Amino acid sequence: MTQSTAKSASKADAKSQASEANPKTDPKDVSNQIKDPDQWTTGGEPMTGAQASYLKTLTEEAKEPEAFDPDLDKAEASKRIDDLRHKAGHA
Repeated sequence: MTQSTAKSASKADAKSQASEANPKTDPKDVSNQIKDPDQWTTGGEPMTGAQASYLKTLTEEAKEPEAFDPDLDKAEASKRIDDLRHKAGHA
């Protein structure tokens, strides 16, 4: 076996072992599924800067500037973003 073939084989073995050890690669593990914003542990925190920026853009595109509220929490901002994405034709 050449040196590069041996390196490739050892990388494949390491990758295989890593996927066996990583619970997030298990297709039966549902702990990392998308959750309803109402179930987020940080949902009550103020929305992030990225959420605020995207929400502002979407309210303008959907021609609903009143939908932007700078005091929204993360969960409510996420719900409004989803709603406005549909109205603006992004979903």
